[in-house]
Amino acid sequence: MRGFFYLSPRVVVMKFVDEAKVYIEAGKGGNGACSFLRLKFMPLGGPDGGDGGDGGSVFLQADESINTLVDYRYIRTYKAEDGEKGGSRDCTGKSGQDLILRVPAGTMVYDDDTNELIADLTEPGQKACVARGGRHGVGNAKFKSSVNRAPRRTIPGEEGEKRNLRLELKVLADVGLVGMPNAGKSTLISAMSAARPKVADYPFTTLYPYLGVVRVSHFHSFVIADLPGLIEGAAEGAGLGIRFLKHVARTRLLFHVVDVSPLDGSDPIENVKAITAELGKYSEELLSKERWLVLNKIDLLPPEEIEEHCKRIVKKLRWKGRVFIVSGLANKGLDELARAAMHYLDEHRKGEKVQE
Repeated sequence: MRGFFYLSPRVVVMKFVDEAKVYIEAGKGGNGACSFLRLKFMPLGGPDGGDGGDGGSVFLQADESINTLVDYRYIRTYKAEDGEKGGSRDCTGKSGQDLILRVPAGTMVYDDDTNELIADLTEPGQKACVARGGRHGVGNAKFKSSVNRAPRRTIPGEEGEKRNLRLELKVLADVGLVGMPNAGKSTLISAMSAARPKVADYPFTTLYPYLGVVRVSHFHSFVIADLPGLIEGAAEGAGLGIRFLKHVARTRLLFHVVDVSPLDGSDPIENVKAITAELGKYSEELLSKERWLVLNKIDLLPPEEIEEHCKRIVKKLRWKGRVFIVSGLANKGLDELARAAMHYLDEHRKGEKVQE
């Protein structure tokens, strides 16, 4: 145990598959029946064809026990049950069973052909109908009248809706880490939580988001997300581009992680400006989100130069927000960062409740 961090044995950390495309088809309505009653003592009993059953619909439901869309990468076609045909003696056909597909909370559902947002499933248990089943057909018994005592007319069941869907999972985390590749984000999250992302000295080590739980005390914790690194042109799709920016959109707080002394010789100040520009290109709302400057890898600097070096970066950036000086590898400054984040998130949640 270190400082105020308590690693929960129940923390589940997974690699995310954040996008999948599927084809769904609701069930067809059952056809109406054309039938006439024939009994021993009632040879001309009249029309008795029943209606068909409704086709099953397709629903998506958010499930807190699911963390990834990986299942939808392997099975891409889903079909609800068709309604049964109507029977004689005015028997109605059985309706098709609805199909419920379970997805992680945070899944956004788009019509892949029109790009229309169909549903945004943010809460566990939230459910949305994405394809309506076909309406049942009508049997000939419904067309009986005083002037048409032997109708042979029926109405067939309607086809169910068919759609190509695009499922996008946005990480539901309290805190998101942004920064250039190799800024030390993966090391930082592994030091602060039970997450164990891949760590290496080459760009784009993180190809998918990782979640970890940071426990500040027994009753206070928050979820932190290690997200794919950004490069210039990300808003236009360069590198991991849009896939990264989609995940950032739902976090309450951003840690802008900066390597204070990049081994590739790049300027940390220009790196910060480049990331800030990409956030602004993607969304002004994203740019206005609370963002703290986290100056990382101070263990690579001589101790006597750390303060002066960090002050120079902050001054040249004209940074107005909060600044933290840390080392993910050496576990320096992380307690203070976690406590400050926890305090901010608690105040943020209180403000949300007051607005409600």
